[in-house]
Amino acid sequence: MPLVTTTQMFKDAYEGGYAIGAFNVNNMEIIQGIAEAALEEKAPLIFQVSSGARQYAKHFYLVKLVEAALAETDLPIALHLDHGADFEVCKFCVDGGYSSVMIDGSSRPFKENIEVTKKVVEYAHAHGVVVEGELGQLAGVEDDVNIESHSYTDPDQVQEFVEKTGVDSLAIAIGTSHGAFKFKPGQKPQLRFDILEEVASRLPGFPIVLHGASSVIPEMVEKINKYGGSMPDAIGIPEDMLRQAAKGAVCKINIDSDLRLAMTATVREHFALHPSDFDPRQYLKPARAAIKDMVRRKIANVLGCGGKA
Repeated sequence: MPLVTTTQMFKDAYEGGYAIGAFNVNNMEIIQGIAEAALEEKAPLIFQVSSGARQYAKHFYLVKLVEAALAETDLPIALHLDHGADFEVCKFCVDGGYSSVMIDGSSRPFKENIEVTKKVVEYAHAHGVVVEGELGQLAGVEDDVNIESHSYTDPDQVQEFVEKTGVDSLAIAIGTSHGAFKFKPGQKPQLRFDILEEVASRLPGFPIVLHGASSVIPEMVEKINKYGGSMPDAIGIPEDMLRQAAKGAVCKINIDSDLRLAMTATVREHFALHPSDFDPRQYLKPARAAIKDMVRRKIANVLGCGGKA
């Protein structure tokens, strides 16, 4: 099966009250763990690549690794550019085999965001590729994204933005954050479901995306801290809140930090128990298994897309 776009995925997800997991990938083990979990759960899948991943692993290697996952699983899989900074980056990925790209014009004035998003949409659609846009900004740090505070999505802007740009999905800001340190100590995580509901009413049937939606699983943080880390204040989005969002208009939920934490915690534990080990296969094998377990957990507890492939 070749790569697919997210069009049918999102239509089915919206109608079925579930979301598709968009998992950030950086290397072979992460891709393998995600693919194995999705295959066992019979779940559709989005691999997404950030600017940092492209710099680290290189475009060609990542595309070929995703093609290997396609051949191995025969699942419906989309390859998505996460946070494309400008038209040139999006064009490169469209030309380079991606089936979906995001143009992140959220830091620009509204009119400029429309202009750059429309330009990407016109080029991508001419090449059979779908486009995600963004309105509002999430706080937090992830690769090239570094924003101090939330700028919630204005529901009054969404209909005009979608109509003028022609985007296929829209990322909105309702209180999720990039990275593992999403909230200050003692601050209660809370999503603005009122904004989500208002956006959904303005865009009936239209797929909404949540970025920064890792839950920062406590047992992973505890394991990292046990083996020499320093993350006592890491707090994520409760999984029940994300599941509630997935039952509504949210059709794509981005997950990155939870994968990093699972992999790092497992590698730290391995070296604590086997300090003389120098074989990458010995510590990356359990790390890959931890990625697989984490993705299966997300499919079951958050996404609800098991059995939908």
